[in-house]
Amino acid sequence: MENRKEAAMDWAGAIDKHQAALKRLLALLVAMAGMTVAAGESQRTAGTDVGQNTLPRHLHRAILRLLRPAEAAARRLIVLAARGMIVPHQHSPVRASQQHSAFLRAPGGTGIVMPKGAMPPRPAPQSMALPLLDPLRLPRHKPSRPAIVPRIRGFGLDTPSLVPARPTPEPDDPLDADRLRLRLAALGRALDDLPRQARRFVRWRQRRRRGAFHRLSPLRGGPPPGARAPGSRHAREVDRTLDDVHGLALWTLEHPDSS
Repeated sequence: MENRKEAAMDWAGAIDKHQAALKRLLALLVAMAGMTVAAGESQRTAGTDVGQNTLPRHLHRAILRLLRPAEAAARRLIVLAARGMIVPHQHSPVRASQQHSAFLRAPGGTGIVMPKGAMPPRPAPQSMALPLLDPLRLPRHKPSRPAIVPRIRGFGLDTPSLVPARPTPEPDDPLDADRLRLRLAALGRALDDLPRQARRFVRWRQRRRRGAFHRLSPLRGGPPPGARAPGSRHAREVDRTLDDVHGLALWTLEHPDSS
């Protein structure tokens, strides 16, 4: 029964359909982020020409709400593209030993721990690759905002001085957008070259079988990151795309040798 279901499934057509939908969404996000792509230029270079380094908070959050499910859908497309793919095992080349500095940024090694701010900051990354694994859910504790501001008294002070309250976030507050644009560029490169990303996934799966990783599945349990119920009134097109590829990716992972 499962073999007949697999034979009737147009895997290439499903990948092309959802890949095109994600590329349309990516073009929208690139425009929202103010990233420019020259005419005829591939989306894989999106983000190299950045007009500004910050975005208003409301726009930054709006892009993230669409980017998270788009990244999750792209990861599931990579799982589908890797279906039945065989990549020859390659031994990692032996790297020459690198000379590390004797100064450390944090304790935990052999060396001199420098105080915070004494060492120059690490250079910001210029590019990044789309993560193959879903981020795991971690317990998050929302800090409570104090309603009463403490008053500080001291000797010789007639009137108590007030500690300024933490400012309330405003929709137009500027937020750093460098990492956001790097994520958009990484998503564009992944969608432009799914076979290469599929080979990355196959190599990760080979290393996991050798015990190099402890993750049993690239997908986390429960709903995918950023997903909304496709039947709700708040569902978006990316939610329907994510729901489709999520089911196909789960079936592919459960039947790895079916192709």
